[in-house]
Amino acid sequence: MIIKNIKINNFGKLENKEIEFNKKLNLIYGENESGKTTILKFIQSMFYGASKNKNGKNITDYEKYKSWNNGEYSGKIKYTLDNGENYEVFREFDKKNPKIYNEKLEDISKNFNIDKTKGNQFFYDQTKVDEELFLSTIVAEQREVELDEKKQNVLLQKITNIVGTGEDTTSFNKTINKLNKKLLEEVGTERSSDRPINNAENRIKEIENEKEEILIYADKKYSIEEENKRIIEEINKSENELEIIKNIKKIKEAENIEKEKIKINKNIEEENNKKIKNIQEKINELEIEKNKKESKTKNKKNYTTLILLIIFLILEIIIWKFTTNVITIISGIIFISILLINIIRIQKNRKNIIKEINQREQQINQNINQLKNEIEILQNNNEEYINNTKQIEEKIKKETNEKIEKMKTKDNENEINKMLQKSNIESEYDNQQAKLNNLKLELHKLEIEKENILPKLENLSSLEEELSNIEEKYEELKNTSKSINLAKEYLELAYQKMKENVTPKFTKNLSENINKITSGKYKNVKFNDEKGLIVEIENGNYISAENLSIGTIEQLYLSLRLALVEEISEETMPIILDEAFAYYDKTRLEKILKYLIEETKNRQILIFTCTKREQEILEELKMEYNLIKI
Repeated sequence: MIIKNIKINNFGKLENKEIEFNKKLNLIYGENESGKTTILKFIQSMFYGASKNKNGKNITDYEKYKSWNNGEYSGKIKYTLDNGENYEVFREFDKKNPKIYNEKLEDISKNFNIDKTKGNQFFYDQTKVDEELFLSTIVAEQREVELDEKKQNVLLQKITNIVGTGEDTTSFNKTINKLNKKLLEEVGTERSSDRPINNAENRIKEIENEKEEILIYADKKYSIEEENKRIIEEINKSENELEIIKNIKKIKEAENIEKEKIKINKNIEEENNKKIKNIQEKINELEIEKNKKESKTKNKKNYTTLILLIIFLILEIIIWKFTTNVITIISGIIFISILLINIIRIQKNRKNIIKEINQREQQINQNINQLKNEIEILQNNNEEYINNTKQIEEKIKKETNEKIEKMKTKDNENEINKMLQKSNIESEYDNQQAKLNNLKLELHKLEIEKENILPKLENLSSLEEELSNIEEKYEELKNTSKSINLAKEYLELAYQKMKENVTPKFTKNLSENINKITSGKYKNVKFNDEKGLIVEIENGNYISAENLSIGTIEQLYLSLRLALVEEISEETMPIILDEAFAYYDKTRLEKILKYLIEETKNRQILIFTCTKREQEILEELKMEYNLIKI
């Protein structure tokens, strides 16, 4: 792969800048703070985007390199892959996805995978090199070789990591130790006592014990709920029965009101009958009185006159028989006259008496007729009351039947019929109301008892929730433990495979590189678990890499990075060095430049520097290079 051209519209302090690269050695020269690192970061950002994550820094790359003059925060890069295909990428850094064009200038952006977080993955799809690998192999920056004696172990550790694991930031032993530490601190083991998994196990046991105690209340709550359910059913049944009784009671009350009317009618009828009886007795008394008057009149008519006549005859006979003188005759005549006068008077009195008797009899007859009229009126009234009573009785029967039929359903018919047979519906109503009140009181007591239990059961609910969470956490911890142990297992297998396959290859390349860079001073580099990295010196002896000078360690690290470039991609990736030789002396710098040109003939090299040493040495060596001044 060859980076052919970059066009910076606005990126950091740089604006409207275009740079052409050749396909071999490019020397980018500029004073400190002139923008060399900005160009390097621009190339990285064109391939992977400007990161909006701080990644341990105070400010993100996106913010750091945002246009200083508020110009268009964008740029373009042109490059050619090993297969000869040419591409142009235009990127606006405010947007996640760039535009990718082929050599026909067709937009082929959609031909590549899109990551929701990182955006278009065109460069990874083409080279299989992600941003992290790009920075750890292709790019070597000044900060990685700015080491004094106190920091040489850091660089030495990186070299050892690369040889042992293939990554400069990955140490097998440290990784295993980190995994063990992670296992102990984040999970725990059977031997630990106060770690997450131990605490989870202990808490699970505690909760189980607490649950056993509270479950007693749960059983009681269940019994209360069952009893509650039963009582509610009884209350519903009782309320239905009470409603039936209440309706029947209303019907009976309405019926009693009508019966009271019948009773009143019968009372009136009875009173009328009594009146009729009394009147009849009066009529009878008047009839008797009338009969007595008639009898008395007859007696007086037949006997008084007769007696007087007999007396008159007897006196006439006596006078005529025994008396002949005038005085006697006159006396007889006077006596007879008196007698006749009395007879006349008596007859007159008799007529008066008869008249009085007739008048009384007439009065009696009038009274009798009047009383009979009263009887007739009373009898007519009784007939009306009797008819009214019949109508009321029919009305009671009809309305009662209609109301009862309206009340009846399939469910309550038997209960209604049963209640209708009760003689004292009032008593039934009172009894049913008392039963309902007792059931409600019983229900209230159960509810109070349940309310007293609920707080304890709420604790059970929280315990169960806590138990579920802890069990879930416990399972996660177990899975984490399995994952860590599995990672350790696979890491050990991978490490063994690395030592068998990759490490020899790295040490071979490293040995060849260090031999060339140091002109045979150091020939072989070996790696083992006991001593780590060891180097063969000129007399054939092996010494620990820790005994090497800082400069030699820096050479060793750079040569190893160059060796790694061969392995990371099928593409011939460029090598980018940013102030990587700042602490090399002239001899070492000359050797490394010569090595780079001779050993990387088919690879593009970009060297960023703030000194003219590289240019001077290249001129002395008469090496071809492309000088780019910033």
